[in-house]
Amino acid sequence: MLNIGCTLSSSKGYLHMGKESLKINANTFAFFTRNPRGGKAKDINPDDIAAFLKLAEENNFSQLVAHAPYTLNACSNKEETREFALNIMADDLARMEYTPNQLYNFHPGSHVGQGVEAGIELIAKQLNTVLKPDMTTTVLLETMAGKGSEIGRSFEELREIIDKVELNEKLGVCLDTCHVYDAGYDIVNNLDGVLDEFDKIIGLDRLKAIHMNDSKNPFNSHKDRHEKIGEGSIGFDAMVNIINHPRLKNLPVILETPNELDGYAQEIKMLRNAYTQD
Repeated sequence: MLNIGCTLSSSKGYLHMGKESLKINANTFAFFTRNPRGGKAKDINPDDIAAFLKLAEENNFSQLVAHAPYTLNACSNKEETREFALNIMADDLARMEYTPNQLYNFHPGSHVGQGVEAGIELIAKQLNTVLKPDMTTTVLLETMAGKGSEIGRSFEELREIIDKVELNEKLGVCLDTCHVYDAGYDIVNNLDGVLDEFDKIIGLDRLKAIHMNDSKNPFNSHKDRHEKIGEGSIGFDAMVNIINHPRLKNLPVILETPNELDGYAQEIKMLRNAYTQD
């Protein structure tokens, strides 16, 4: 089964997001745990959660992919920014337990001139603080395009973070198609080779979700500008190869393309029609 959805606004709660997903023939979704720029999270409504969990079970929803706010930078050169990131992530992970066994994705961060190794140490330090043995959520490091001082532009950098985290069984990776292509991983002409490299360095068992986005920029540009499916430099055929690849079967696929709900519905229809694994 193709588990596919898009990023939805969480302002009206889980049940609303679930119903919106069903309207566009999706069986998963992503959402920001709070405003993408940070701030206070919406209060948890237990009745809303219970109604959503019932809806999700009845409609065979895949795992959800929550997203940390963009302002979360665990390896900032400013202590107050790192403290903000720590507090936000700790609060988010506590809230995630209301919907057990889901995924929580975050951008590793930007070292802002401190250097990659210092940045990796700081990211691992935060994860060692917030990850708990009894948590059911899997925290995902997102592959990044490598603009500026971003960490996570290579599989090796993600592996270094994982190796420094004590409870790294709680960690996985979200592969963003736009980001890895912009970072220099040729998923268009050599998908098998990229997956082999990922498996060798990180392990495909840690790949838990895919952000499916075309790219406005050319290969290896280190930019990060998402495009609608089939309208960028990656192209529709490459997306079809990804969703039909046997090593990527059953992963939740989240669209983050520049669309409104009707545009996501069209992309989901296109990809479901091209899906051949079942």
